[in-house]
Parts: sequence; structure tokens; C-alpha cells
Amino acid sequence: MSAYDNIARLYDPWSRSVVEDIAFYVEEATRSGGPVLELGVGTGRIAVPVAASGIDVVGIDLSAGMLEVARERAELAAVPVDLRQGDMRDPPVDGVFQLVLIPFRSLLHMETDADRRAALRAAARHLAPEGRLIFDVFAPGADDIADTHGRWLEREPGIWERAEWDEETRTLILRVRGAESESEMSLAWLSVAEWKELLRDEGWVVDAVYGWFDRAPWRGGEDSVWVCRRAGV
Repeated sequence: MSAYDNIARLYDPWSRSVVEDIAFYVEEATRSGGPVLELGVGTGRIAVPVAASGIDVVGIDLSAGMLEVARERAELAAVPVDLRQGDMRDPPVDGVFQLVLIPFRSLLHMETDADRRAALRAAARHLAPEGRLIFDVFAPGADDIADTHGRWLEREPGIWERAEWDEETRTLILRVRGAESESEMSLAWLSVAEWKELLRDEGWVVDAVYGWFDRAPWRGGEDSVWVCRRAGV
């Protein structure tokens, strides 16, 4: 069971306002020419628009419930998306891809160094020599923690979330609830400097670190968007 199974039908209403990353990832996918592998595909909020742009995409997710919603979304859009249940540390795919995506902070569910390295190595195994890995993550600011810690906040009508931040361990317990379902999930964050060190240690070259999906360079904000390639390419 994935923590997202309980809120699979709640997920799209909960994240309805998050749209700023879609055009960015679709542009990167079309630029790559495909095929694209998306790890942590969720309900297909990125994969379906990528497929609609004419790019072949395979999406992997641990949650059967989220994949069910993704299949419905793809069917409604009348686009083919190859959706498979599996772990991003060992995705059930063969071959290589021009682009590997891990959008919407999904890498933060890799809570240990070993987990993060396993996910990065999986991406490397399935990346074409000239391909790119692109992902986005965040590291919370003090204001964000102060404003949200231990409080139930209504993010969308009838959908509430509560964040429990632990700055010592740099982990977040996030609780989400609606009228008929609720769930709890955990995430762990790193600093930008630590991500750079980890990527370098795993044989990646960072081509760009953006501070947002408008491609503005990262200048110390909470969000970071990473464009990487394998060393020696």
C-alpha cells in the first residue's frame, strides 16, 4: 500500500492550483524528442500533457490508486500513456529514454541517502547517453515552517493539510484529509549544496539549477529545478 492510495481521488482537487510546472516539463519532453520516463507519475498531471504533445511516455508509480486515476485521465484525453506500478528505485522498464523526469518533488519521498542514490542510479540505467534527468525539489524556509507547523490549513475547499516539520532531521510529516479520506506521508529534504554533492558523487553533471519553472537561476529560494546529464557525455 502507498500512502497515496487513500487520497488518490482527492489528489487532483488538492493539487488543482499547481500548474506552473506543466508547460516546463512538456517543453523539455518535446525538446528531447522522447521517449520519456516519468518516475512518480501520480495521476498523470505531467505525463498526459506530455503524451498529448506527441511524445511517447512511460509512467511509474508505487500507488495503484493514483495509476487508476492516471489511466482515466489519459483515456479522457484520448492519448496513450504506458502506466506501470513500481518503485522509482527499481522501475519495471527496459531500454533507455531520452529524458527521465521526477516532477512535483517526488524525490523527497526518498528519505535516506541509500534511497536517493538508488533512484538516481535507476535513472542513470535507463537514460540514453545523450539524455537528461530533470527533477524538482524544495527545502523549506523558516517562514514557511513557522506559518504551517502543526496547523490544519484548508488548501482547497474541503481539503485540509497539516505539516509537522522536524528541522533537526529535516523531515516532514504531511497529513491530508478530505470529507471521506485521509492519509499521512513523509518526506525528507536536502540543501542545494547537498544535492550538488550527491549528484556529483553519483556521476551526474548539473547543467542548470533553476529557482522556478520560468528558468530563472536559483538564487537561494525554497524551490530548485535540476537539469542533469551523465558525466563524460
